[in-house]
Amino acid sequence: MILLVASGVLAQPDKKKDDKLPANVSYYKDVRPIFQQHCQGCHQPAMAKGGYVMTGHADLFKKSDTEAAGIVAGKPEISGVYQQIIPQKGKKPAMPRGKEPLSQREVTLIKKWIEQGAKDDTPASARLPSVDAEHPPVYKLPPVIDGLAFNKAGTLLAVTGYHEVLLHKADGTGLLARLVGMSEMVQSVSFSPDGKWLAVTGGNPGRFGEVQIWNVEKRKLKLSIPVTFDTIYGASWSHDSKLVAFGCADNSLRAIDAQTGSQVLFQGAHGDWVLDTVFSVKGTHLVSVSRDMSMKLTEVATARMVDNITSITPGALKGGLQAVDRHPTRDQLFIGGADGTPKLYQMFRTKDRKINDDFNRIRTFAPMQGRIFAAKFSPDGSRVVAGSSSDGKGEVRVFETDTGKSVSTFKGINGPIYALAYHPSGSVIASAGFEGVVHLNDAATGALIRDFVPVPLKK
Repeated sequence: MILLVASGVLAQPDKKKDDKLPANVSYYKDVRPIFQQHCQGCHQPAMAKGGYVMTGHADLFKKSDTEAAGIVAGKPEISGVYQQIIPQKGKKPAMPRGKEPLSQREVTLIKKWIEQGAKDDTPASARLPSVDAEHPPVYKLPPVIDGLAFNKAGTLLAVTGYHEVLLHKADGTGLLARLVGMSEMVQSVSFSPDGKWLAVTGGNPGRFGEVQIWNVEKRKLKLSIPVTFDTIYGASWSHDSKLVAFGCADNSLRAIDAQTGSQVLFQGAHGDWVLDTVFSVKGTHLVSVSRDMSMKLTEVATARMVDNITSITPGALKGGLQAVDRHPTRDQLFIGGADGTPKLYQMFRTKDRKINDDFNRIRTFAPMQGRIFAAKFSPDGSRVVAGSSSDGKGEVRVFETDTGKSVSTFKGINGPIYALAYHPSGSVIASAGFEGVVHLNDAATGALIRDFVPVPLKK
């Protein structure tokens, strides 16, 4: 059997179900998007269930573990892929496994494409070299780095790259593994609280978003869940390592079960892209920040948006929000965004809202250069760090949480900063961004300890 697994629960409705079918079905325009949305999550080089890969046209004609050919040109009746997506002997289609069947339009498009010869009409401009574990990305220049994360044990540093996450020794002295996946753009990385899993968000802009869950010890991909039709952002874990939340460019906030990939939360209250997320201490609530300039509070059990944590006064907000982090033991939130001013908020309102107030705001820190793209608490919550970008330059500053006093400004920062990570010891902070270099600085003094390019460069 060919395992053609989908993620229909996270997909958008089939908006073309009433459209007339094209006379000549295009693989690139009509069929490939169906496979991409419903099938490639479990049939890609990093996780080829049933021994079958569906990310390339040539792969579709190969046999699965059962020796059945996925596609036989001109013959849908003996093409394994087609037979798996239609009812058999009165039973619902075998695939997508555990999900709703493909729409009749999607099934008919696939059948007609096979009948017409299953041709590949991918334009030359879109024929990129294959990227997988056996053919990892080749870099001539360091890539822009959008995400960093240390694991709980403090032994690993995850760094985002092109089509991959690179696992380094925490002190920057060596590359340990390359986790190559389907998404071209990797936007965020987050280790689970129990240290067993790594959540990754990203996608291919304008085509699909993806959540990846990797087994850290085995360096193996456990789940790949296509979500929406654009890149996704801001992965965060619940305290019990069971749920992963993320934000989407369709303005939605979502969360999935980290073991099954099933969607458990959808919230559409934001008016623009949702760029970062974090759970409350007990995991009962979920906080999201967005380009719409707001920070919203959602109840996890009901998926109900229960509060705008930031002010709703017209003109009070000064730009989109980019980053949010929660105090390790208190429901307090550190945020940053387009106005360049870091702020500390309480998560839960303790008095009725009034126009012209910003009651939940606890503290405003000293302004930084440009826009803030990253904001983190120290492991003990006593300090916060923010990273910014302004006219090709960057800045990283550490503050005391409870007083707002400036602790240090990092040395050796030569470009815009998009990502930060506090080492579990609290003594070292990793930062990175546009220049593609990871900086390790002393959190207390700002002194540069080490910097390194996280990817191998082709000479």
